[in-house]
Amino acid sequence: METSAKRTLVGLKDSQLTTSDSAEDIRSRKVVDAAGEDIGEIDDLLIDDQEKKVRFLRVASGGFLGMGKDKVLIPVEAIKKIEDDVVHVDQTRERIAGAPNYNPELVDDLYYGGLYGYYGFQPYWTAGYVYPPYSFYL
Repeated sequence: METSAKRTLVGLKDSQLTTSDSAEDIRSRKVVDAAGEDIGEIDDLLIDDQEKKVRFLRVASGGFLGMGKDKVLIPVEAIKKIEDDVVHVDQTRERIAGAPNYNPELVDDLYYGGLYGYYGFQPYWTAGYVYPPYSFYL
């Protein structure tokens, strides 16, 4: 893993950036797994501070009236289809539920690298990486 530059991911809602096309802002859309099972709702998009590209969907699930929701990160590479109000990912609900715990205070390059590996994708900072077909331009 490249260690020369620290990667920082920030939530789109915490930045001064917006998507170039409002139709590409998939926040608040429902996320379903490969079998159509409900995963949760996208509560933010995490972008890298260097290339200004979306790297992860932050998905909130569970809870009651917005309280106690669990959050999980899913790489943007997992998106297989986007509809008006639903984002389909190529992972199973069980796989997503078993992902490494997300704690914004404890994430670092090792965490992100492990997360990509867990989902079966190449990290964006590695040689030969190609940005996925569902790209979001800021």
